[in-house]
Amino acid sequence: MQLFALGLNHHTAPLAIREQVAFRPERLVQALADFVRAKPVKEAAILSTCNRTELYFATQQPRHAADWFAEYHRVALQDLSPYLYTLPQRDAVRHVFRVASGLDSMVIGEPQILGQMKDAVRQAEEAGTLGATMHKLFQRTFSVAKEVRSTTAIGANIVSMAAAAVHLSERIFERVSDQRVLFVGAGEMIELCAAHFGGEKPRRLTIANRTVARAEAVAKRFGADVLRLDQVGDALPGYDIVVSCTGSPLPVIGLGVVERALKARRRRPIVMVDLAVPRDIEPEVAELDDVFLYTVDDLAQVVDSGLESRQAAVMEAEGIIDQRVDGFLHWLDSRDTVPTIRALREHADQLRQAELERALRMLARGDDPQKVLESLSQGLTNKLMHAPTRFLNDAEGDHRGDCAQLVQRLFNLSRDD
Repeated sequence: MQLFALGLNHHTAPLAIREQVAFRPERLVQALADFVRAKPVKEAAILSTCNRTELYFATQQPRHAADWFAEYHRVALQDLSPYLYTLPQRDAVRHVFRVASGLDSMVIGEPQILGQMKDAVRQAEEAGTLGATMHKLFQRTFSVAKEVRSTTAIGANIVSMAAAAVHLSERIFERVSDQRVLFVGAGEMIELCAAHFGGEKPRRLTIANRTVARAEAVAKRFGADVLRLDQVGDALPGYDIVVSCTGSPLPVIGLGVVERALKARRRRPIVMVDLAVPRDIEPEVAELDDVFLYTVDDLAQVVDSGLESRQAAVMEAEGIIDQRVDGFLHWLDSRDTVPTIRALREHADQLRQAELERALRMLARGDDPQKVLESLSQGLTNKLMHAPTRFLNDAEGDHRGDCAQLVQRLFNLSRDD
């Protein structure tokens, strides 16, 4: 059984493609069960974030995974194929290690991806789609990520997505402190953004969310106001900066809503940052005058700015990962011999049990114990010698020498013996 990683990410696919194949969190457990049931897959986990959707799985027949992926999302495989990658065994293990360590992220070294991968593992455990092999893979993955982050400077000088959103806003408005900021959503990314924008002390902060209790919990930390999600349309004209990141499968801010807001604002500009995948803000909004709409892909050039100073740390991290990949593959290869070792032990135990029962019968009928022990040892020796002796006798031609060397190595014999 081989390990594979199949998917697409911000390196291979634009946002318009990525948002079509994102998995909704509440449906992920069922998707995993469907994946394992529908295809010859033994174990599986799915990682779905704003920048990547990847299947990690163990199987002997990987070619069906792409078919399932396309069918599940109702997208033609031919439309996805240019963006998909399928990584086998070594490449798959290395890829998982790099992803968890933040080396494959849009923000190199960002810590959020490790938590997202741990969530993916928990969901796979809930779905019952992890076996011994992938459990071990993820144990090693988290260990490697911890080693990379604790022994290198990969996380130093990071320009996060949240910080990039502030930088982009400052390109339009000289000072964030003079602006009113609306956050749509109340998840981890919004919390990070609220912390960064809050540090600039804007005139007003507001959290809008479908679940008001969750919005209130986030708002309390930053002294922000709270709105229901259905109030955003009416409230939008009162905000200069809008940052949105929800888990909605459909846009929550439409073109018409923004057009009305601009009219009410008398064409004063609005900065809109859409960090969601699928997108929260209809793409057509970008065509409006006086709206500066940025997506996660637009933020990439900003977050890349701190990478050059961390190249040495990246190289060091890559070296650690390469070593740990070799170690994991050695463990994986050793598992291939486990069935043979188990069968050999069972066979030897059967021989032992048979000779022991014969010796007990001899003792029960009153045979001399000394002769019983000699018979027991002779019987075990003959039975254990039978297989290698026959193996040597059956060898023919050029193979005879190879067979002799194999037996000598197996029993630690010298040529003189």
